[in-house]
Amino acid sequence: MISELESRQHNIVKRLRGNLKNILKKLPFPFCILCLLSCFLSLSEAKVYIDITSPVSKKLPIAIYDLQGSSGREISDLIRDDLTFTGLFSIIDKTSYIESASQAFKQQNWRPLGIDAVVKGSIRSEQDLVADITVYDVFEGREIFSKQYRSDTNLIRQLAHSISNDIYGAFSGLTGIFRTKIAFVAEDDGEKGIYIMDWDGHRARKLGLKGTLVLTPHWSVDGTRLVYSSERGRQWGIYLLDFLKMSEKRIFVSKGTNMAGDFFPSGDALTISSTKDGTPDIYALSVKDGSLKKLTFSDGIEVSSAVSPDGEKIAFVSDRGGTPQIYSMRAGGSDIRRVTFEGSYNTSPSWSPSGDRIVFSCRRGKNQICMVKPDGSALVQLTDLGNNEDPSFSPDGRYITFSSDRDGTKGIYIMRAGGEAQKKISPGGLRSYGPRWSPN
Repeated sequence: MISELESRQHNIVKRLRGNLKNILKKLPFPFCILCLLSCFLSLSEAKVYIDITSPVSKKLPIAIYDLQGSSGREISDLIRDDLTFTGLFSIIDKTSYIESASQAFKQQNWRPLGIDAVVKGSIRSEQDLVADITVYDVFEGREIFSKQYRSDTNLIRQLAHSISNDIYGAFSGLTGIFRTKIAFVAEDDGEKGIYIMDWDGHRARKLGLKGTLVLTPHWSVDGTRLVYSSERGRQWGIYLLDFLKMSEKRIFVSKGTNMAGDFFPSGDALTISSTKDGTPDIYALSVKDGSLKKLTFSDGIEVSSAVSPDGEKIAFVSDRGGTPQIYSMRAGGSDIRRVTFEGSYNTSPSWSPSGDRIVFSCRRGKNQICMVKPDGSALVQLTDLGNNEDPSFSPDGRYITFSSDRDGTKGIYIMRAGGEAQKKISPGGLRSYGPRWSPN
């Protein structure tokens, strides 16, 4: 069930337009609230159909019917696309189906085909759009779950993504990412602004928060706030966009350049890099009172701070060893250790949600996306086309978003965490970079 946050994200545009005059422009696509009408899950058995931790796990063969009724085929195609991208499902061709969509599920029609699961359902338009979905276990000949969804008639994609999440969760026991979003920076009308789009690149909408320069936004752990750096009036400030309060607030400014980093898990503080004392150093900034705690004291450059999921460590970039490399330290600034040793230019670290990996931009002739364990072991390169930067994990750690210029213009891409299924998702013709995947 979708939280109230999406509707608040929509309302923030109208509120900020009033408070900040014309800083924000009207969103081209509305955010939505999608309500579950009823839910009848039979997941208490906790059967695991897909073990994502197994190195020899096979794709689960699943038949997904075109849902009966208006928009049924469109919704079914979206569900198929969602599940296919995970790499965990094999979508069976519709020509193999023995039963018609309107016939009752019969186990004997499916077992000889080697299909493990069947999805059937219908769509009807009342005042809202209503979807009835049933998922069947072929081997056991029973319903896995039956569920009814209701949404606005204009919110077909959100409805489909919610169904995908539930199917994915039923078979993997995990929370799907199909309702998540990606925030990024794009150039528009000679300025740089912040956009938000769905995980698959659709419904891209401009928040209207602009400056001469805007740097990568960062989500709070609960997904209710964004923090970012922006140059306005020839001053680099750090700004907080609060979707719940429907407000934008400058929380730090000083001489020189100030770059926002990650929130700590508590949400009360975040890391920043600032040149207020000369060379860039890492600080912890209190969101409540604006107080600073200096964490690094090198004469070199210390930037791109990223807080680990447990809040205990900070990864950052430093040239203290002669070239930009990834380092880590404890949250208080002690126990600084070098993480990367291969290559002469490694930047933009970002932690996996479990804290067991760090993804970053590594120079291998051109900039590529690499991944390493926090102790510096198990380094792997994930991309090899064009220049690739700004990586960020999905909230389940199975996917990565990043920017790339492989097609001639910088855009936002996604891929599986092993480097498979790389594809561009940002709108064509929009120069985009600095993506950050939402936590929910």
